[in-house]
Amino acid sequence: MAKPTKSQEDFLEALLMLEQDGLPLETTRVAKLLNVSKPAVHQMGHELINHGWITRKDYGDMKLTDEGRAIAEAVLERHHVLKEFLLRLGVSEEVAENDCCLMEHILSDETFDAIRKTLK
Repeated sequence: MAKPTKSQEDFLEALLMLEQDGLPLETTRVAKLLNVSKPAVHQMGHELINHGWITRKDYGDMKLTDEGRAIAEAVLERHHVLKEFLLRLGVSEEVAENDCCLMEHILSDETFDAIRKTLK
């Protein structure tokens, strides 16, 4: 499996979040959630299709593949764990949200596992 970029991980995570909220995985919603243009969503959609991480019918909603879902779930788990860690350190909600979005992509598995164990 190819290692996704930060942008690809963010996109997959956004799709999973929309799906969990029961919302359609449509270009406009994804663009709004990620604060990017609809053409950027369309371009990223092609990249993710080429990797086999999503499917999409012509001009239809996107759908996570099993592999895409696994990536998205791992990123979302990192997001939740890191945000909780930062909040417990006393970081404000807003800063914790922003920082965990950055950290979720760069921490090694070893460091993330240590943080997760610390929270238990």
